[in-house]
Amino acid sequence: MTIRVLLADDQTLVRAAFAMLVESAGDMEVVGEAGTGREAVELARRAQADLIVMDIRMPELDGIEATRLIAADPDLAGVKVLVLTTYDTDENIVEALRAGASGFLVKDTRPAEMLEAIRTVAAGDSLLSPGPTARLIARLLQSPGTVGPFAAEGGPECLSERERDVLALVGRGLNNAEIGAALGLSPLTAKTHVSRIMGKLGARDRAQLVIVAYESGMVTPGGV
Repeated sequence: MTIRVLLADDQTLVRAAFAMLVESAGDMEVVGEAGTGREAVELARRAQADLIVMDIRMPELDGIEATRLIAADPDLAGVKVLVLTTYDTDENIVEALRAGASGFLVKDTRPAEMLEAIRTVAAGDSLLSPGPTARLIARLLQSPGTVGPFAAEGGPECLSERERDVLALVGRGLNNAEIGAALGLSPLTAKTHVSRIMGKLGARDRAQLVIVAYESGMVTPGGV
């Protein structure tokens, strides 16, 4: 299947470069370009995109608020958001993940890595590595003045012991195959557990499960 991509960035040249890159891939197509966050939300509703590459800093409506509106729209439940930032230490990254983004990329990411990131997020996986990204999330969540917590419908206490084990591994950045190997499960069974956990917690995707895992103390910086 062709991945339908919407590009949202206030810089015309950046959008043009990303558009050329996406169109060069045989399994993707650009279905729209937005120069503001408000345009991104409006186009998301019209263009039937599978994934939005969203810059964080845009006029009228920033990428975080645009992501929040998209994530809250039932008609856009299947749309994934991959946020772009200039620095991988940007504190807005955590806010974007809480808003509903499935991962983030820095703008100087190599072209091949960006295409693979789009495929990863479009397939339903979060783009969160267990290294610097996880440490960044942990540090920001523990810092005074951090944005309010992700509003999970229930805490980890509503999960079974096995589901808590799975959630902790998701928080460390493991994929389904790695979780299965760690717990003696098949990748499909691990995926089923992850889906049930998202349902119980009201999480949009794995990225928000990472937030829950850190906020509940199930994963700590020393455990990454």
